[in-house]
Amino acid sequence: MEEEIPEYKLKPEHWGPVGPAALPESAIKMIAEALVEAKEPLLITGYSGRNHAAPGELVRLAETVKGLRVLDTGGSDMSYPANHRASVGLRYGVDDSIRTADVILVVDCDVPWIPTQCKPKESTRIIHLDGDPLKLQMPVFYYPAEARYKADCFTAIKQLHEYINANQSLSQKLSTYSERWDKLHEIHNKRMSTIRELAVPGQDGHYNASYLTAAIRNAVPEDTIFAIEAVTSTGFVADQVLPNLLGTWLNCGGGGLGWSGGGALGIKLAAGDKRFVCHIVGDGTFLFSVPGSVYWISQRYKLPVLTIVLNNQGWNAPKRSLLLVHPNGAGSKVSNEELNISFAPSPDYAGIAKAAAGGKLWAKHATTTKDLDELLPQAIESVKKGIGAVLDAHLDGPQGKYGGGERGPVG
Repeated sequence: MEEEIPEYKLKPEHWGPVGPAALPESAIKMIAEALVEAKEPLLITGYSGRNHAAPGELVRLAETVKGLRVLDTGGSDMSYPANHRASVGLRYGVDDSIRTADVILVVDCDVPWIPTQCKPKESTRIIHLDGDPLKLQMPVFYYPAEARYKADCFTAIKQLHEYINANQSLSQKLSTYSERWDKLHEIHNKRMSTIRELAVPGQDGHYNASYLTAAIRNAVPEDTIFAIEAVTSTGFVADQVLPNLLGTWLNCGGGGLGWSGGGALGIKLAAGDKRFVCHIVGDGTFLFSVPGSVYWISQRYKLPVLTIVLNNQGWNAPKRSLLLVHPNGAGSKVSNEELNISFAPSPDYAGIAKAAAGGKLWAKHATTTKDLDELLPQAIESVKKGIGAVLDAHLDGPQGKYGGGERGPVG
């Protein structure tokens, strides 16, 4: 380690990134024709948003092949704008569009569906495009596909919509799809209406994750960057945030519960003083993040973020997993306390964070909608003034104490 070596210089131009891989011409033709000829085509993606140029190309493809729907599995960055009529929203491996599609194009995605819960029809044509279509670090990875291509998402999708637009016969066929385009608008409007209906508080003033997230979305700046580790509530949070701006939604891109505490600080450090960062985290993953370190670092380096703790009094993800495997087993008939996944009585998460920050942190609890109305604006104003804030939000109802509702497995 102490050996002296002669001086040397590196030429940065010799160490650039590997160039993107493209689809072969035969693949472009085959995939393009499959999408155009399909009665109900579906594109499933997960990681394509890591390249902020890719979502725009996905939108262009959906607007070229009118009737194509896009499902975002939330691999990391936002991969498709939720306010676009072709969007199915963010779903983890379960959605009716998977069951009914006749052609599915999987793009940069590890888990497009969970076969025991939801899978395509036997007759469905499946094509897989990915930077690593074999998932070389996942020894048990497999789902059927008639063709797999190792290609860069941005490049491949651009090739596809450019080919379709330049092909006279395909373009002519697409010119008759206006009814399908109108149908997508109708379906999307119905989905938006359902999402709004979920954000309703209880008659006793208590609230669920949907109501809470809708309140947050309406209160924070439009270009807020969301760092999300909501686990069983992720689908509800995504529906209410409706991410549509590039780089404003960051979800876990791999394993490791507890990433979002430090992750939110890293986002704030990179984004700078002018961008507002909102960190939404489950109570269990809040503890996994080592809040004693997170909020000391936040204070030490002056990185103010708004943290919302989704307090549903326990680890609901293990119970969800248990019920997926043994829906009628012994574990389905006992309480969270008996399963040892309850956090009752609840720790004071806001207090833990404030103590770690040496008292220099806004920290409160919200149990009712009245609390939210009063405290959420205070928390946001505190962050804008440079002092971090933690709001311990006590959830109730089907998206609170009892997990994620009927959307299928999440987390």
